[in-house]
Amino acid sequence: MQNIYEVEASNKRKSFFVVLFFLIFVSLAVYLITSAFAYYWGYNASGLGIFGIALIISGLTTFFGYYFSDRIILTISNAHPARRDQDFLFYTVAENLSLAAGLPKPALYVIEDSAPNAFATGRSPEKAVVCATRGLLEKLDRTELEGVVAHELSHIRNYDTLLMSVVSVLVGLVSLLADMFLRGGFYRDDREERDGISSLILVVGVLFAIISPLIAQLIRLAISRRREFLADASAVAITKQPSGLISALYKISKDSEPLEVANKATAHLFIVNPFKEKAHGAVGWFSGLFNTHPPIEERIKALEKMI
Repeated sequence: MQNIYEVEASNKRKSFFVVLFFLIFVSLAVYLITSAFAYYWGYNASGLGIFGIALIISGLTTFFGYYFSDRIILTISNAHPARRDQDFLFYTVAENLSLAAGLPKPALYVIEDSAPNAFATGRSPEKAVVCATRGLLEKLDRTELEGVVAHELSHIRNYDTLLMSVVSVLVGLVSLLADMFLRGGFYRDDREERDGISSLILVVGVLFAIISPLIAQLIRLAISRRREFLADASAVAITKQPSGLISALYKISKDSEPLEVANKATAHLFIVNPFKEKAHGAVGWFSGLFNTHPPIEERIKALEKMI
């Protein structure tokens, strides 16, 4: 049996190192692309002006998406506010676990869909939302529902929405810089002779402009998967019952009905992939790099070690 708090601390350390690697990679990619951009256009500057423009554009678009994310996602998902008289179990579970986690009780919403699933959103614990489908509320017992709600509260307590917004800004920054360089650079009729260093920077800049958006996106997905493991461990730290979340994950994953209101923009929010996609072997390993969620089997195996 693994100590719950040690597992939670281990997941936090792993998340930290993945995020640190991401920041180092983004910094290197931005430096090389902007330097190549500057050399290509004959600037003596380091390319920081180009970096600033890309950062402003990427930051503004992500900020507005982040600030209004709860309203946008709830509208897209056709969610409506939960009613205490109709969803009494959902209310009492959320109230009790919020007290245990030291969080304000989040706003509760329900999606009228029989596929079991749930997600959390909101830019801060005070503005947080936990949303569950009707299928989840009807198909899980209280212990299982506690595991799911605790998982979503853990995302709120760990500021995962804020973290993924910052990561999205940086991924958008790299992608925008690469697109600006590849699209804008080649329109210039350049016949000037360049020294060896300038040519090398240009070659490396082109290479990073091509591959860095994909690598940045893969790292973003790896961070998302690592935060799911952390939320699972934090949920157990709140409920002290790994079996509830294990049973809930098993039930949700084995339910064959896809969630109709889910789309690629919101799928990463749900506790289990709402598309019910499956892959095996080498193909499964490769496709797993592009998943926002770890395999259910791995999550359950990690939770079973806490029993």
